[in-house]
Amino acid sequence: MPARADETRLRGTLFLEDGTRFDGDGFGAPVRRAGEVVFTTGMAGYPESLTDPSFRGQILTFTYPLLGNYGVPPARADGPDGLPDLESAEVQVRAAIVRGTTRPHHWAMGRTLDAWLAAEGVPGVRGVDTRRLTEHLRSHGVLRGVVDVAPLGRSPSDEDLASTIRRAPEYAQEKFMEEVSPRKPSVLAQGPGPLVAVLDCGVKSSIFRALLARGVRVLRLPFDHEVPRRWEGRRVAGLLVGNGPGDPAALEATIHELGRPSNRDVVTLGICLGHQLIALARNGSTFKLKYGHRGQNKTICFPDGRALIVSENHGYAVDPASLRGTGLEPWGSNPDDGTLEGLRDPAGRLLALQGHPEGHPGPQEAGFVFDEFVRRVRRRA
Repeated sequence: MPARADETRLRGTLFLEDGTRFDGDGFGAPVRRAGEVVFTTGMAGYPESLTDPSFRGQILTFTYPLLGNYGVPPARADGPDGLPDLESAEVQVRAAIVRGTTRPHHWAMGRTLDAWLAAEGVPGVRGVDTRRLTEHLRSHGVLRGVVDVAPLGRSPSDEDLASTIRRAPEYAQEKFMEEVSPRKPSVLAQGPGPLVAVLDCGVKSSIFRALLARGVRVLRLPFDHEVPRRWEGRRVAGLLVGNGPGDPAALEATIHELGRPSNRDVVTLGICLGHQLIALARNGSTFKLKYGHRGQNKTICFPDGRALIVSENHGYAVDPASLRGTGLEPWGSNPDDGTLEGLRDPAGRLLALQGHPEGHPGPQEAGFVFDEFVRRVRRRA
């Protein structure tokens, strides 16, 4: 899409580690960034996707052909609940790849997508054949890549871009928790409700809000913090482990904490990465998917015959065969590829879902998972 008269013309390039190159117009920040190239099939909610900590370290391709039509919210301080307006306080992706952008028209917008990415130091490339790129990733699997955005007139060579990729760390080797997890514990909301601890490996704001809306207090903990039995005189009645970036097997401190025998008596909910970490803590195993599940129309089929549509954003999955002898049982599967979508224990203390029951962006058909978790927490509080 041609740049508007009020924009500085930029050139943008996406180069993949297998030598495939996509050239287009640049927007956002005129910088170079390397990362794992993934795609999402969501048709709306780009501000939420761009601020989702699960996308940390990744170059995000949007399959929907037109972005920016409703701009982005104005820059504001945290809300009264102490949480950012979007899913985190910053843009999490390394770069964005889009087919096209358009002028925004929305009564509540504060900035354009272009201006927002520029302010956050994030580059973007538009005018890319995202259908071809997505088909390439589906055929070859997730690839590392580099995005280079600069003023017109300077076009980097393939060797220069390939050298950037070679120098960049592998996705599984990056230390994302230092960037997305809080440094110290904090309590969200005061009141008489039961206290739920959250091991924060990059949890979306919408997950916290889903808990607060159900009348619980939230103790937000760093990813490697010990889960206390009591906090400020209050019993910790539940534990949630949510989403986040990176290879779950690399989070050894979190896995060790979840595996402590004392934590098995706590009512626990795992979401996305948390689903995987719970399996690992019980001696299960995970594996990397060829190109992941990222979008808002993913199906989960449950043993009782129900089927739900959920939002998902993950590149790893739990190996169902590894659950033998763990005390966990499957609780849902993906009909497209058969991957495991849920876990539970017969005692009723643990529930885990690979998809996102909070939606944002996406459907909230699985919101009952929060209801069931809070019901169990209140019963044991």
